[in-house]
Amino acid sequence: MSNVSPFIYAAMLFLCCSSCKQGGKEEDVVAPAEVVSDTSGEVMHGDHVHNVGRAIWQKPGLVIDKLGDLSQKTVADIGAGTGYFSYRLAKKAKKVIAIDIEQGMLDYIDSMSRYLVLGPNHGLETRLATATDPNLDNHEVDVILIINTVAYVPQLSQYLQTLKKGLKPNGTLMIIDYKMKRLPINAPPKTERIYLDKLEEMLIDGGYEIAETDDTSLDYQYIIQAKNVE
Repeated sequence: MSNVSPFIYAAMLFLCCSSCKQGGKEEDVVAPAEVVSDTSGEVMHGDHVHNVGRAIWQKPGLVIDKLGDLSQKTVADIGAGTGYFSYRLAKKAKKVIAIDIEQGMLDYIDSMSRYLVLGPNHGLETRLATATDPNLDNHEVDVILIINTVAYVPQLSQYLQTLKKGLKPNGTLMIIDYKMKRLPINAPPKTERIYLDKLEEMLIDGGYEIAETDDTSLDYQYIIQAKNVE
């Protein structure tokens, strides 16, 4: 591979990953050599032009700002896919663990992270998990972020309790998923979404304290932040 241009290699990997699915959901694949400004004004190298539309409605800058100062925190991005949020988090957090159940997705993140402008000391790490186990050590992370993924998790109530073990005391779990209404984007069908109030009940039953429920900041999704109270 030493004789292959990094961008040619990344393009080959792009073609290999373009049909990948993560947890039953289609994932936008990041192509090399693209430069796109998201709605926060931040320039990210590596975003495929197809993701421009997503940046408008997903508002990654707003989402990350809601997590507050991450400079001394470890963040787990569960269901990381091709790293849409992981790359952005790596520019803000002390450490980011990109977690996925597909090794091909993690290989892609590892490959692309060498060419993206993340800073010299970025702490972006990839980790393979299973559908029922996020593979986190006890009290390993300050923040867990799950976006467009919870509806695909089997035995979600039990999974949320497993997540709690990996979250530090008073740590934050943020979940973002699609609203249960007709949406003018290529969103999953309603059978692959979960009602906001049902998710709130699961979190409370799992021993979390709801810190914020926000169904207005994003046009097509809701945001829940819950705390690990012990």
